Amino acid sequence: MTFLTGLESFVREEESLAPYTWFKIGGPAQYFAEPTSVEDLTELVGRCRENDVPVRLLGGGSNLLVREAGVPGVVVHLSHPCFAEIKHDGRKITAGGGARLNHVISTSVREGLAGLEPLVGIPGTIGGALHGNAGSRGGDIGQFTAAATVMTRSGELIQREREELVFAYRQSSLDELVIVDATFELEEDDPEQLTKRMQKQWIIKKASQPMAHQSAGCIFKNPRDFSAGKLIEQCGLKGVRAGGAEVCQTHANFIIAHEDATSDDVLQLIDQVRRSVADRHEVELELEIEIW
Repeated sequence: MTFLTGLESFVREEESLAPYTWFKIGGPAQYFAEPTSVEDLTELVGRCRENDVPVRLLGGGSNLLVREAGVPGVVVHLSHPCFAEIKHDGRKITAGGGARLNHVISTSVREGLAGLEPLVGIPGTIGGALHGNAGSRGGDIGQFTAAATVMTRSGELIQREREELVFAYRQSSLDELVIVDATFELEEDDPEQLTKRMQKQWIIKKASQPMAHQSAGCIFKNPRDFSAGKLIEQCGLKGVRAGGAEVCQTHANFIIAHEDATSDDVLQLIDQVRRSVADRHEVELELEIEIW
């Protein structure tokens, strides 16, 4: 670990990534870093660049499948509280990239600020939510994003303003290495009414998705004019298994990883689902989760 000498206080070798993902499966990171400040993060990223060591950012692990072979290079996890601060100023909420999306939503509702509450129940961090433009039928996070501070792969900090940002279905132009923080501009509303709307949304989502199981978020993006879950269900794939992985009985766009599951099982099931949907519906499903 010579290129990381002096950073041993927050860098570990051969750390299993399974506990950091919702699937709870997968291999180790060659190096696993939990920086305690932006300065730590800058130093780490700079050294990796100088030594041509790949760097990946791990958010909440809710849309990630890690292969059994593990991940070469450095995996950065923004677990320190300094990356999860949430601040309120008028109609604006500023949150660190490591802040949990649901914590930010709760803060906005408490402060009487509307816009983010339809996203309740979507797991993960602010950084991950922005990178993939997390959304629901009620809207997406991008439409309320006023600015973001990002770190490039060279370790440079840049402020990205609203006019520079582009958001589309489950994607955004925020593709730098790290989203350090983001500011959301919301609408004033009655906190009590917001709370009721948020609770209703939570109940609906909880009833239709396997939130208590070992699963990631939706496996596939919805094709234009179609629901991926409905297409999979129409292929008769609910309950189909590959080893310890199973297509969810509640919502077919989720895969459950049982205790004996491996990442290879999930990958096999993903391939089976894609082939079946392509054969029956002539639709190519695009992954929404990341595979490392």
